[in-house]
Amino acid sequence: MSHVHKDSVGAKLGMWLFLFTELILFGGLFILYSVYLARYPQQFSSGGRQLDVVFGTTNTVVLLTSSLFAAMSVTAMKRGERRATLALLCGTLVCAATFLVIKYLEWSAKFHHGIYPNSPKLVAGAPGESVFFGLYYLTTGLHGIHVFVGGALITWVALLVQKGAINVDDNVSLENVTLYWHLVDLVWIFIFPLYYLIL
Repeated sequence: MSHVHKDSVGAKLGMWLFLFTELILFGGLFILYSVYLARYPQQFSSGGRQLDVVFGTTNTVVLLTSSLFAAMSVTAMKRGERRATLALLCGTLVCAATFLVIKYLEWSAKFHHGIYPNSPKLVAGAPGESVFFGLYYLTTGLHGIHVFVGGALITWVALLVQKGAINVDDNVSLENVTLYWHLVDLVWIFIFPLYYLIL
């Protein structure tokens, strides 16, 4: 029987490098936000007041809970607790789905009120407000895609755990996916105050 070599150190390094590129991507968006905030402080504040803080706060709690579940799943796997690992990964998936549903409801409400990129309401209003919502949709939309991809990856590792391909001795895939999920959570921790709590 041939031995399959797995470079766990290389896999982790590769994931950290990938996460660094993701930080550059979102970091660029946050820098762009800062530039326009300095230019349109009043309009950004006005735009922020139109966002639903309850939705934003709920999604923050949901993602923090999901990160806790993800971290606990790695600990459970290292202890050889396969059932607990699967349960915690399922909990993470439920949180991911809840986040996306809330974001869908929030976006739907905004579209219903005529607040979306290049809408007549925003075009007729102050330019800074249009910029604010343009950045809001771009940033939260990109983040939402990352949540969806993260959910798909968590489903994948859950199936590998179920099959026994991820186990006590070989769990680097689980660790890498949870690292990615923590990044998704971290990015939201910046998005929430910048858009929802701006004064």
